Amino acid sequence: MEHTTSLDETDRRILKILQQDSHLTVKELAARVHLSPSPVFERQKRLEREGYIARYMAVVDAHKVGNGIMVLCNIRLKQHSQGLIQEFMDVVQGIDEITECYNTSGDYDFLIKVYAQDMKSYQQFMLNTLGKIDCIGSLHSIFIIDETKNTHGVPIP
Repeated sequence: MEHTTSLDETDRRILKILQQDSHLTVKELAARVHLSPSPVFERQKRLEREGYIARYMAVVDAHKVGNGIMVLCNIRLKQHSQGLIQEFMDVVQGIDEITECYNTSGDYDFLIKVYAQDMKSYQQFMLNTLGKIDCIGSLHSIFIIDETKNTHGVPIP
């Protein structure tokens, strides 16, 4: 939150534009923010250095690469100890099918986003991967029927 005070309107426009299309050249980005390429290049590098831009990535179509279902899983750990929480967070890092993991409040401790080819492969994932994580007490799966909105972006105030 404290970093937003040093962003001017041009920085904000650069961030918004790059979230929509990070593949733009500096020249194309400069044209969109009405500056010459050199200052836009410097601004973009500063935004990267200061951590406003964490990384660049391609957004892949899950269905085209064979992931037919997306599942949100609410996870409840067996206990609320620092050791079990850290164990779960460490294990999740090495599981490719889990693309997002959030530590949450409320009835569950974590929310994970899982991609699988189909119901059978998700069942195998639950049994052979999640089922082998000792610190999990229970989980609740929510199957996504359709994705209404997924911008992959962060609002820039």
